[in-house]
Amino acid sequence: MDDEAISIKLTRDQALVLSDWLYQVMFQSDDLAGIVRERAVWSPIHAISGTLDTALTEIFRPDYASRLEASRERLHTQMYGETSESTVSIEDDSPTERPAIDRSLPR
Repeated sequence: MDDEAISIKLTRDQALVLSDWLYQVMFQSDDLAGIVRERAVWSPIHAISGTLDTALTEIFRPDYASRLEASRERLHTQMYGETSESTVSIEDDSPTERPAIDRSLPR
């Protein structure tokens, strides 16, 4: 078996949005088992999540929610063009966005 490492490059916006999604799925909702039924996939998911959390200092800043929202809006605009709508996940058909998760360190 070849254990050569693979590198994946993400923009900071992509990394922040992906990190938040992984955090929600893995630690807030316990949905990982429902979304990813193949348990072997959990190993790379945990590796990616850990790498992102180590690299992103933004997740511990008090303005995390506004940074995350700005990243979401930039990525949405890059993929779909200008829009006046707020970024809402595809699964969520409600008109308002879910509240941001506070990932700042306890004081």
